[in-house]
Amino acid sequence: MKSMFSARPRAGWPALRPALLSAALLLGLLLITGCSDYSSVRPEPPERRAPVTVSFWNPFGGGEGEFVERIIRDYNASQAEVFVKQLRLESNEYYVRLRTALSFGKGPDVAVIHADRLSPFIKAQQLIPLNDLAAQAGLQFNHIREQNLKDVSYEGQYYAVPLDTHYHLLYYNKGILSEAGVLSADGQPLLEANTPEGFIRLLRQIAERVQGVQAMAVNTPYFQESFLDLYYQAGGDLLSGDGKRAAVYNEKSVQVLSFYQRLFDEGLSDLNDNTPWDSFDRGQAGLWFGGVWEAGHHLDNKALDIGMMPLPPVFGSNGQWGSSHTLVIPTYVNGEQREAAMDFMKYFSEVGGMIWGEAGHVPANLTVVKSPVYRALPYREQFLQARDQVKSAPQTDKYAALFTALSEELQHIVRSRAQPEAGLRKLEARLNEILAN
Repeated sequence: MKSMFSARPRAGWPALRPALLSAALLLGLLLITGCSDYSSVRPEPPERRAPVTVSFWNPFGGGEGEFVERIIRDYNASQAEVFVKQLRLESNEYYVRLRTALSFGKGPDVAVIHADRLSPFIKAQQLIPLNDLAAQAGLQFNHIREQNLKDVSYEGQYYAVPLDTHYHLLYYNKGILSEAGVLSADGQPLLEANTPEGFIRLLRQIAERVQGVQAMAVNTPYFQESFLDLYYQAGGDLLSGDGKRAAVYNEKSVQVLSFYQRLFDEGLSDLNDNTPWDSFDRGQAGLWFGGVWEAGHHLDNKALDIGMMPLPPVFGSNGQWGSSHTLVIPTYVNGEQREAAMDFMKYFSEVGGMIWGEAGHVPANLTVVKSPVYRALPYREQFLQARDQVKSAPQTDKYAALFTALSEELQHIVRSRAQPEAGLRKLEARLNEILAN
């Protein structure tokens, strides 16, 4: 057999003698063997680092929770450096647990806080400003709606990444309204006039013509939101312009409370319905002031034909209550944990925002909201129209206490059927006491 080296030499090379050829062959074999032995000792591959685990606390349950799970699952699958683990808490205990965790310096790496509840956490220096960290991660705050940014801005720093604006829509059961003869040809409620009397006439028609249903389910468990919807329509304010005094005891608030009391007194709404959202979802109510976050759930309910529209300006304008979910990083989070937390927040805003929009919340990220995919979702033009009418809460570190007092006193007024004037006078006194302390 011919050696691989017995090939014809290149031009100009002298022919090798047999002895020299044998020596060359032996040397080549030694070199090959040596090289083979050396190359078999390969360096160890670099050890793969475990992902940074980010703890994410949120109060999202019900239909919302499913969409959050999708965002987290998609984020974890999109990269290998960070793993997000969520802890979902009941909404009625969420802020108590969060305040305790932040006070002890041990809790979530990322947390949800409503924009109107940020102030006391910032005042207590429990949250980090995000401007520099966001720039490092490539999150552009100028891609977020200006009003949402105002709600998280303190002394020139952004302390949260706004996720959305959420508020109420008028949901209506087309089957019930059609049976009552108050559904228009284009599938909307037939409102004779956008006045309290006109709205009550519509409800009376539903109650008289369709048996066994509420004309309108009213959110009595969270009545403060239902109250503020119509109080803001009437042009009311929660506080004075300087934020030092309460401003809820006036003719506008009396008219709104009297309107709701008429619904209960005339049997158009059930005061004792403690789960009005379920009543509407089961087809037992014609109308419902429900949150945009319910949209995905109602549209998926194939048993009912549900329509939605902005709240009608019953009290003269389109102003209404609303709020915003935001994501924050506590001050005790440091180093790569902090960077990982921001990476997840950026993803939630820019990529997860589309999934969050499917749930019904209107994303704060303008790139998402302007995309054809988002605009193609049902009723989204109406959503955006209503979003622009939301009245932001006053920026005060006492808002949580004010909102709790508002809830408790309004509950007492409607449950005990108290006179609006006396109840509102007591409410205003309690709010002023909170502001003074």
